[in-house]
Amino acid sequence: MSFLRPFLLYSSLRWMNCQSWGFPRLPGFDGLLRFLVVLILWSMLLEIHSIPSSSMYPTLRVGDRILVEKASYYIRNPSIDDIITFRDPTQQSGRREENIVVKRVVAKAGDTVEVCQGCLYVNGIAQDESFLAERPTYTTKSTQIPEGHVYVLGDNRNNSYDSHIWGPLPIKNILGRYLCSCHKPTS
Repeated sequence: MSFLRPFLLYSSLRWMNCQSWGFPRLPGFDGLLRFLVVLILWSMLLEIHSIPSSSMYPTLRVGDRILVEKASYYIRNPSIDDIITFRDPTQQSGRREENIVVKRVVAKAGDTVEVCQGCLYVNGIAQDESFLAERPTYTTKSTQIPEGHVYVLGDNRNNSYDSHIWGPLPIKNILGRYLCSCHKPTS
C-alpha cells in the first residue's frame, strides 16, 4: 500500500549528519590561514580612498569612499573612460605624504587632444560626454600624447586640476582603477 510509505522528507532528514544542519564550527588552522591569505591579497590588490574635491562631480562627490583595484594595469594599459587614481605629477618627489588624485582617462598615447568651444576633441572627433557637470569654458591647444602617457580630465571640467593644466600624465604614476563607491554621504 503506497499511502503507508514513509514521508519522503522525513526519510531524507533522518540520514543527515549534524554538520549539514548548520551548527557553527570554529575554524581550524587551515581556515585561519585562508583568512590571512585573503586579507593579504585584499590589502595588496585593493584600496579604499576618500574623494577630497568636487573635480569628479557628478560621478563622484566630495566625501565618497571609492574602491580602487591595483592589479589590472600590471597586465594592460588604461582605457578611454577609465576612472583612475594616480600620484600628482606636479608634486615634489621628496615629500613624505603623496597626493592621490582621481580623474578620467580621455586619451591615450598617440592621440591628439584639444578643447575648444566647450567640447573635447580627440583625433579631431568631438566626444559625447554625457557625464559632465558642465561644458568646459576654457580652450587648449592641440596636444599630441607621447608614448607611455595618458591624458586625464575631471568630470567637473571647470573646477579640475588636471592634464589641461599640467599636460599628459605618465602611466608610471597610475596607482589603480576605480571599481565602485563604497559609501555615499547623505547630504
